Amino acid sequence: MGEQMNESGRLRVLLADDQPLLRMGFRLILEGEDGLEVVGEASDGADAVRQVRRLDPDVVLMDVRMPTLDGIEATRAITGSGSRARIIILTTFDLDEYAFAGLQAGASAFLLKDVAPAELVQAVRVVASGDAVVAPRVTQRLLDMYVRGTGPAAAPDGPGRVAPPVAPAPRDPLLEDLTPRETEMLEAMSEGLSNAEIAHRYFLSEATVKTHVRRILTKLHLRDRVQAVVYAYETGLVTPSNPDY
Repeated sequence: MGEQMNESGRLRVLLADDQPLLRMGFRLILEGEDGLEVVGEASDGADAVRQVRRLDPDVVLMDVRMPTLDGIEATRAITGSGSRARIIILTTFDLDEYAFAGLQAGASAFLLKDVAPAELVQAVRVVASGDAVVAPRVTQRLLDMYVRGTGPAAAPDGPGRVAPPVAPAPRDPLLEDLTPRETEMLEAMSEGLSNAEIAHRYFLSEATVKTHVRRILTKLHLRDRVQAVVYAYETGLVTPSNPDY
């Protein structure tokens, strides 16, 4: 799962935010890095959807709160269209319903808008590689609040219309297609472990772990490992109360 690359060998980034100053700041940071190119800017979600279709970026930095069409619905439209673009949700508040709504809609990560420049660049590169990892602390708290319903629930008509289930979802039949080892890998991914950490835990090579991850994503029809984490919690395969965190 190497970085997506266009013919120029550069990662193409689209900025979607209704604040021109934020777009300008992010453009200056990203274009100062080798191998990154900002190919367009959008000031609302509907424009972001159009520009993704026209420009075919590798990564979209998507604000959640925009006019015309919010970032959650724009993310849902882009991922639902079959676009290969990876989406990073930008939010002002950590661990709110917007962040999880973005992951539910198909985003690969979320960042706070005051992210440090180095972290922004690293996030773009990692998400483009398809190997984004959800940090264990964020995994536990975010999914505990918005999947299992142990924290404040988002209103059904709120952003992204996220409403935690009141009971565990029925076991997805697709899980039966996973081998016992693949199920172990999925559970480890859901703890926020990287490929290197999974390899160390199970005495495997990183190449073997990458093969398992690729097969898991294919069997479960998922875009990337972050979507696999969301899937594992939503289907009840793992729960945020796991004491291993």
